[in-house]
Amino acid sequence: MSVTPAAADLLRSLREAHGPLMFHQSGGCCDGSAPMCFPAGEFRTGASDVLLAALAIEGVPEPVEFWMSASQWERWQHTTLTVDVVPGRGSGFSLEAPEGVRFLIRSHLSPPPAP
Repeated sequence: MSVTPAAADLLRSLREAHGPLMFHQSGGCCDGSAPMCFPAGEFRTGASDVLLAALAIEGVPEPVEFWMSASQWERWQHTTLTVDVVPGRGSGFSLEAPEGVRFLIRSHLSPPPAP
């Protein structure tokens, strides 16, 4: 899992404003299938969630955990994921919404394991 430079810049800004951060992607419809950024610990994860990565972002003192619902991960487990940011408002629950941008996931199929 990786983060684009634009997403890293936004994460640094959000970290300064809100403290430690986390992502959760539920796999629901509409904005529910987009990664949502919250203050760390604000979104309660449980047995139906998978911790995909603890993202190290330069300039952010602690890792940014990226969680995904297990059902969504079941469908996406053969992809390489990149967190990006684009213009436009996403969900009102995600921290970047007031900034006029939204996080999204770019994915591509991962190469099959070597025999």
